[in-house]
Amino acid sequence: MSDIERIGVTRRWSDAVIHRGTAYFVEVADDPNQDVRGQIAQILAQIDARLALFGSDRTQLLQVLVYLADLADGATLNELWDNWVPMGHAPARACVQVGLSPGYRVEMVITAATKS
Repeated sequence: MSDIERIGVTRRWSDAVIHRGTAYFVEVADDPNQDVRGQIAQILAQIDARLALFGSDRTQLLQVLVYLADLADGATLNELWDNWVPMGHAPARACVQVGLSPGYRVEMVITAATKS
């Protein structure tokens, strides 16, 4: 029996995968019509909601990989990020510029410990 739990499985991806107390998932803005500030705010709220489903929270973030369509948006990301991440609980983080689907300004890949 596998100890891998897959949530929201489709043909190409799962919304999240949990293995041995670690959750892996990706978030993009639900509404890509918003500007980068709006998209980042959406994603951070979506991360909170997803973590809650796992019985986890921001203090359990291990690593976040941030993909920006334009590195010039890094200052906005950092402003919102610094207000969102609890002091003393910053995960390992990388931020790179990539080509994203039209309308999308940011994508985040999250690894977090669960409280199970």
